[in-house]
Amino acid sequence: MPTPESRVAFVSGERLQGWVERFAASHGTLVEEELDGGLQLSAADGAVALLQPPWPADGRPGRGGDGVERMASLAAQSRTLGLVLVRRGGYSVAVVRDGAALASKTGTRHVQSRTAAGGGSQQRFARRRTNQADALVEAVAGHADRIFAEHRIEYLAPGGDRALAEQVLAEPVLKRYAALSRLPLRDVPDPRASVVKQVASAACSIRITVTDPPA
Repeated sequence: MPTPESRVAFVSGERLQGWVERFAASHGTLVEEELDGGLQLSAADGAVALLQPPWPADGRPGRGGDGVERMASLAAQSRTLGLVLVRRGGYSVAVVRDGAALASKTGTRHVQSRTAAGGGSQQRFARRRTNQADALVEAVAGHADRIFAEHRIEYLAPGGDRALAEQVLAEPVLKRYAALSRLPLRDVPDPRASVVKQVASAACSIRITVTDPPA
């Protein structure tokens, strides 16, 4: 039996009710179930939608008569995120609120690719690569510190290369943000201005994973 296909969409709190109504119109009556990972909507035809909020409630839960209303209310709250996107060769840092970047810095920084050379050459390439990666991490952390300083950051939102993002956030210059909660890592392409715009919107939206009904 073929595995049901899944797809992901990002929907703002203001648009969630309309999305749910259209989902119900296409798949039938919905049953809500609150899970640790979010709100699950199971449709009459077997389709399932998992709704995950952009951030935890942290004492500020959404309000409403049902799970969808509460989810929409939570996502509509205004919260400030410190975005750090980094890959070998490029980076973007930004302060994000209400689905938009309030301040950002995007740039490029070369980090050499791995080489198949052996012996002394391989060691030299490895040292150069490590030095370039260290320089990238230090530079990105410095930009983040400068941009974040003028805002009250509530959450850190890393993206791109997990190891590099973790190294950036562990830099001493960002020590003041170490206690902040981190949102799930985002798998993003090379950070560019257009990517920052897309990620800023998605970071403040409800992530909806729809699994089609069984064939």
